[in-house]
Amino acid sequence: MKKLTVLGLLFMLAFEMNAQIPVSKEVEIGIVEKLGQTIPVELKFCNEKNDTVTLGSIINKATILSFVYFDCPGMCSPLLDGIADVVSKTELSLGKDYDIITISFNTKDTPEKAIQKKLNFVSKIKEEQRGSWTYLTGELSNIQKITESVGFRYKPTGVDFAHPSAIFILSPTGKITRYLYGITFLPFELKMAISEAQKGVSQPSSSKLYDFCFAYDPQSKTYTLQFTRLLGSFVLILGVFFVLYLIVSSRRNSTKKSK
Repeated sequence: MKKLTVLGLLFMLAFEMNAQIPVSKEVEIGIVEKLGQTIPVELKFCNEKNDTVTLGSIINKATILSFVYFDCPGMCSPLLDGIADVVSKTELSLGKDYDIITISFNTKDTPEKAIQKKLNFVSKIKEEQRGSWTYLTGELSNIQKITESVGFRYKPTGVDFAHPSAIFILSPTGKITRYLYGITFLPFELKMAISEAQKGVSQPSSSKLYDFCFAYDPQSKTYTLQFTRLLGSFVLILGVFFVLYLIVSSRRNSTKKSK
């Protein structure tokens, strides 16, 4: 009886802690993965040279796609710095093996601001490769279409935006093949993602675990560890092992008594 009471209390505690975990919830700020889908390559944007281009005209090999806004006080600059850093460390050659496209989701950003932003981050990579990193600005309708096509959900918060941080790997035809989360990336992981994208092979990411462990905080503009979720899961797992222990112990005791 005591065993059942303790067991019941453990499961009640685990249930209480995990009750905060959303089972099915519309994502307002974050990433909704759309692996295997193709972005609308006909969309038009202005590059940093103020030329109008379609996405299809500049995507002809594996491509890293990222979304930022140029006056971001939070994650955008660290994200671009993280991209530049991994590009400088990977064995692959930018411009030969893959390209990079960065799109501003702020309609107030201009090609003039784009070129200024670009100069801040291309200094880490070889000069002959810098032309293969394109910065784009555009109209709201096209921005909304491209962000939604990859599942990038952001929200205006005053003069700023609440948004996730990730890069999207595209095939030469614009097919979404991989999501890489955060602001820093491993050279080996990027190399594998680009190799797969060149072949048009989509691979799942660790997004589910990432979304479970972390949540975006609009006030600090950072991802925070969800300690309650993790603790609740730990207690639940502990409870399962406790049940198994009780079952095994009970059977051993029964066997001894029968002897």
